[in-house]
Amino acid sequence: MLSPETTNLIHLNLIQGIGSKTVPFLIDTLGSAEAVLNATPQELDRIEELTPSIRKSLENKKLGSPFERELELIEEYDCRVVTLYDEDYPPLLKEIDTPPLLLYVRGELIQEDAFSIALVGSREAKDYGRRVSYQLAYQLAQRGITVTSGFAKGIDTCAHRGALEGNGRTLAVMGNGLSVTYPSGNSEMEEKIIESGALISEFPMSMKPRSENFPRRNRIISGLTLGTVVVEASNRSGALITARLASEQGREVFAVPGEIFSELSTGTNKLIDNGAKLISTIEDLLESLPHHLINQIPTGSPDLHTEKKPEIVHTSSLINSEENETPTEEKVSTPTIPPPDLTDDEKSVFNAIEVPASHIDTIVRTTQLPINQVSGVLLMLELKGIIQQLPGKQFTKDI
Repeated sequence: MLSPETTNLIHLNLIQGIGSKTVPFLIDTLGSAEAVLNATPQELDRIEELTPSIRKSLENKKLGSPFERELELIEEYDCRVVTLYDEDYPPLLKEIDTPPLLLYVRGELIQEDAFSIALVGSREAKDYGRRVSYQLAYQLAQRGITVTSGFAKGIDTCAHRGALEGNGRTLAVMGNGLSVTYPSGNSEMEEKIIESGALISEFPMSMKPRSENFPRRNRIISGLTLGTVVVEASNRSGALITARLASEQGREVFAVPGEIFSELSTGTNKLIDNGAKLISTIEDLLESLPHHLINQIPTGSPDLHTEKKPEIVHTSSLINSEENETPTEEKVSTPTIPPPDLTDDEKSVFNAIEVPASHIDTIVRTTQLPINQVSGVLLMLELKGIIQQLPGKQFTKDI
């Protein structure tokens, strides 16, 4: 049930032409959101700091979307609205310049989400970037650290999936309203994130994804977290905006070194040149965070000082040094049992891979699945660290 003040803040947030700096100023000046909504032209004229355009917007109260419909959607999608004035507003986010007036939340925000790392990168990520993003997120989740990202294709999606499959929490910060699923292919993941974290947006419920929304969204991603890791990004990637914002917010900025011939490494390598901390293992990241914060990570997570370092696996280490080299008889092992929690398609593809290795065409013939479907399943099995791709479209089991 929304409080009257929260309802008034939602109403203010829908008015076009006033921003997230103006509303808190007006509330401080007039005393409440209700007072701002009911302010007369004469009262507004006495506030010298207001521009004529803002006064006009407040007088006309032109809304970006219908107020009553907004309230209906909040209820329909079981959203919680957390305002800047609520005690459970994320404390790290409150510290940034121009924090969102309110957050629409599907799922749950908890105190432990203060121990969060952002993983961001290209929507057009290569296998290398997807695998690194997945493994980093998986390892962070297993240590009790929340993974935050932007729910986009590529690096973001792999980060969310890695956190979920590492039995951890993940926060997805959207560039659209929470009644809109974008990208559409992530609808199944939406429900999983709601169960093990939260979908978050500052935009009205029915807001469509717009290009100008995403830079605003990025300040929330970095603002919610202790640091931002850029995995794979070109020089024009929006992930670099998130990194810049993180730096301006006084948060740590990390970058994973990329393949030197890839366009998607130019942004990350430039970040490293400009002072971002290079990471090649999960420990590189954790050791760069303040130790007093590491010591506060929930006690249920593994001991960071005694656990064996799990390394981020670079794709160059997953292939043989000679391009045409094939597995030898010495690599033959006993048949392997599929790990638990695989989908039916993943089990089918896993079982179709013979020892020492199988070509993708053989896997397609064995499973009778379309080649594009087999390719997608093979990628997922790679991300989970269950198989490896060898030169010449050969695949081998890695467990």
